[in-house]
Amino acid sequence: MKTKIICLGICFALFLAACSGKKDARERYEIANSSADSTSIAAKTDTTLSAPKLIKTANMNFKVKNVQRACEDISILTASYRGMVMHHAMQSAVQRNYDNPISRDSVIHVSSYNTTADMTVRIPSEKMDELMNTVGKMAIYINTRNMDIEDKTLDYLASNLKVQSRSEIIAQQKTSNIKIKNAESVMALKDDLIDQKISNRRIDYETKYSTISLSFYQTNTVAKEIIVNDDPSSFRVPFFTQLGNSIVNGWAGFNDAIIFLANLWVLFVLAAIVWYGYLLYKRKQVAKTA
Repeated sequence: MKTKIICLGICFALFLAACSGKKDARERYEIANSSADSTSIAAKTDTTLSAPKLIKTANMNFKVKNVQRACEDISILTASYRGMVMHHAMQSAVQRNYDNPISRDSVIHVSSYNTTADMTVRIPSEKMDELMNTVGKMAIYINTRNMDIEDKTLDYLASNLKVQSRSEIIAQQKTSNIKIKNAESVMALKDDLIDQKISNRRIDYETKYSTISLSFYQTNTVAKEIIVNDDPSSFRVPFFTQLGNSIVNGWAGFNDAIIFLANLWVLFVLAAIVWYGYLLYKRKQVAKTA
């Protein structure tokens, strides 16, 4: 009996030892996996940080001899660096103008105008300093020249880790390891994943290509041209010509008046008869009174 009790005790002790061993092995396995995950994340972090995401932007304001020629040269230079002109605008504004008549129907028009241009170019980041130096040599003098560098490394890393996390959740949801009952939550999770991927691609593109804003101008230009005189008062007839025309017009008007009165001869006859009758009547009245 004692032998059976001792045997049962030994078996129970061996069972507890085996369970404890399995638990310790499981804990060691989980710790090892956790350490591996931590090491993987750390390795990815170090890999990302070893290639910093630096976004370079620059701007320059300067004066040139000829704005149009400078625009053409900058476009050619940008294309040679495998870049692209993103914005190009050139405008001229009249400062002063003056009109000087040189004949009755012609005027010499003199105007002073200012020409400016704005350009935005994107080129590979490693060529930015070279392009800025080349453009600076085109200028008569430079008013301002600025360059800014924005470090997006940590933003890129945070976005990348979010992408990995959301990808794992979506993968587990597809394999039924995680159940998300609300379809809108799944769609929002996928939309966030897309936004993070687009954000990373935007950072990659802005890191690869730098943006340079250029604004330049030239000395005011004076232009002369002969144009048609559009002032009606300058086409008036000379004085003596007007005087002669007036005499002719007056004689023609007098003739018209005579002809008009001649057309009324009947009225004149009737008026004379009436006047003669009136005189006779007056005489008879005077005779009776006498």
